[in-house]
Amino acid sequence: MIYLFKFQINGNNLKNRIDKKLFELQNIGRAALAPFVTVGFPDIETSEKLIVNISNSGGDIIELGIPFSDPLADGITIQKTNFRALQNGINLSKCLEMVTKLRKNCFNTPLIFMGYFNPFLNYGIEKFIEDGSIAGIDGIIIPDLPLEESGYLKAKLEKKDIYLINLLSPTSSETRIQNVCKDAKGFIYCVSIAGVTGARSQLSENLPKLIKKIRKYTKLPILVGFGISTKEDVDEIYKFADGVIVGSALLNAIGDSESEEAISKANSFIKQLIN
Repeated sequence: MIYLFKFQINGNNLKNRIDKKLFELQNIGRAALAPFVTVGFPDIETSEKLIVNISNSGGDIIELGIPFSDPLADGITIQKTNFRALQNGINLSKCLEMVTKLRKNCFNTPLIFMGYFNPFLNYGIEKFIEDGSIAGIDGIIIPDLPLEESGYLKAKLEKKDIYLINLLSPTSSETRIQNVCKDAKGFIYCVSIAGVTGARSQLSENLPKLIKKIRKYTKLPILVGFGISTKEDVDEIYKFADGVIVGSALLNAIGDSESEEAISKANSFIKQLIN
């Protein structure tokens, strides 16, 4: 699908892979597809292969879910994958090890951690920033970290060219939208619906209005996540946003499959969204 981009990235001195990828997409007039996978699902070895194959199948940016025992912002699908990954022994340290392996194999796709604040706190904030930079992580999303308390972490991350990406939702006030957009880096993550993650039967009819409101305060790309499950959803969102984040529907497509079957199902699902 040809996409008329609605943002403008200056291509000078780009260091972060997120910026480089979105600038590349801007130049060819294509919106971004950002799949979400839970690290360690369905198992550690398959998870690493999944990431590579999803990138090769059309994933422009990949969101890596850090397993957590109490994922409040996530629906049943991602909760189940979190539980399975935790059973497989996955923690933040293992997630960083996987990123290191991927980068050693010349894997240049932008990688963003999505996880709750507690694992970062337990690991040690300063230690994570240093280790994350060495491993090659490009951004992090922490849904339970309030914007008002994120300034210190954001500043520390940006010194290592890692972006902290905040969420905006249908319940965000005008003031919050302004505050998030003011110092944002990479892209704006727009939550399509109020509530937890998970595939939905239809998109919110108010989503275009929300995107329009956000655009008043930023020239960054706006990517939409939560509740996106079909090619029809993707095509509809591409009419007014700059990309989509797809998680639960992809994980549902994988289901209980393992090894090569899981990879095959993921590839088929990604190709179905973009063809």
